[in-house]
Amino acid sequence: MNKVSKNHAALGLLAAALLAAAPLMAHHSFAAEYDSKKQVTVKGIVTKVDWMNPHVYFYMDVKDDKGDLVNWAFEMGPPNGLQRSGWTRNTMKVGDEVTVEGTLAKDGSNQANARSVTMTNTGKKLGAASSEAQTISSPRE
Repeated sequence: MNKVSKNHAALGLLAAALLAAAPLMAHHSFAAEYDSKKQVTVKGIVTKVDWMNPHVYFYMDVKDDKGDLVNWAFEMGPPNGLQRSGWTRNTMKVGDEVTVEGTLAKDGSNQANARSVTMTNTGKKLGAASSEAQTISSPRE
């Protein structure tokens, strides 16, 4: 292989490596958005579910200390990670009552990274495929 061919091969490999790494660089870090020292558990009614890559989000109305309804946003893992944890697209629907354990956003907003979701109507507790370390629980008896 001559010098020009080696340079072209090296440039091709570099370009392929950069293209492969681009999605990883675009993906945010858990530590950049959430404070692992600020845990939260909230119960409320699901108002919206966005089942899409790269993360599933759901929203729910939660009563605050004054009794007012406040809408919260929860980030979960990717759909394929949730499916491996027992979720389907229809596991959680608008109107369902759920209890969520998670980690609060650093910016103080009503947003959290969900670690687990317990379905009130069945008592089933599912891991949320969070980017924070977690143990996936089995359904409660």
